[in-house]
Amino acid sequence: MSSTTAPTIAKDNGVTVIQLGPEYENLDERLLEGLRSVALDVSKSADPPWVVIDLSNTKFFGSAFIEILFRLWNRMNSRPGGQFAISGLTSYCAEVLKITHLDSLWKIYPTRAAAVQALSSTGLVQK
Repeated sequence: MSSTTAPTIAKDNGVTVIQLGPEYENLDERLLEGLRSVALDVSKSADPPWVVIDLSNTKFFGSAFIEILFRLWNRMNSRPGGQFAISGLTSYCAEVLKITHLDSLWKIYPTRAAAVQALSSTGLVQK
């Protein structure tokens, strides 16, 4: 990813979390190539297949990032028991998803903890 820092990938209560740090405040093309690769790798390797992408530090994204989110969501949905959620949206990013009606397609939580709790609880019920 050139000189940028890769997103942090962590396990939290069985849920794989992709945490975008402060350097991901504005998701421009320079950051998206590496982020796309990380997100799609996680969509294949997450075990169990539960993924949260935490956007607490992101203040702006456009259609290219929405395409990455859509691909990640689609891949998670294609895996048995797959779950996908977004957490920590700023008001601008939440508005973008609302205008595009993606807020009705994707699970969105105010915090990483709430998203992890919801996915791990739902995932356990499905087993």
